[in-house]
Amino acid sequence: MSCENAIQGAEAIVTEETFLGHRALMKYRPAKTYRLPELDTHIRSTRTKNEAKIMHDARAAGVRTPCIYDIDLSKCSIVMEFIEGKSVKDVLNHCPERADEICEKIGQVIARMHSAGICHGDLTTSNMILENDGICLIDFSMGCTKADLEYIGVDLRLLERAFSSAHVGLEPSFSKLMNTYYSNVSNAKQVRKKLEDIKNRARYT
Repeated sequence: MSCENAIQGAEAIVTEETFLGHRALMKYRPAKTYRLPELDTHIRSTRTKNEAKIMHDARAAGVRTPCIYDIDLSKCSIVMEFIEGKSVKDVLNHCPERADEICEKIGQVIARMHSAGICHGDLTTSNMILENDGICLIDFSMGCTKADLEYIGVDLRLLERAFSSAHVGLEPSFSKLMNTYYSNVSNAKQVRKKLEDIKNRARYT
């Protein structure tokens, strides 16, 4: 991926690189000219550091994420492993017969992450890669650690809404995802109640 083919996100740019002979991705946060320079540098470096920490903590909890090769806080950049695989969103859309199998894997991964007190913050199938039949989570830029039930419930509600929008007709597979999740998360009863609270809150506002 050349610079002209870089992926531009809301706050970061991702380009393909080579790091010590390994295929890699570099994610960096460019300066925002509408902010004071000192404040802008602080915000970008803090978000870069936080994202790297969340990825590290998730891996320590047994969640597959890209390996981090290098962090440069002065450039607000992270160089990480290039994950060979396909977007889960694309696989579900093109191979719906695999939906049950894949959704059960997603449920297991999310339960492991939430049980470790980690939230992704943008939990959609676009931010999941199917790698050798395993699920790798990417883009933790909106995530957090030491997440309470509210954060966990919001994570799940976002996934539910994103899934229903992107994968019409695969609702039974999403039910399998959630059943697998509740069978593996450490505090299933409390999480289930919080998710219902969040749904009811939205229903009456």
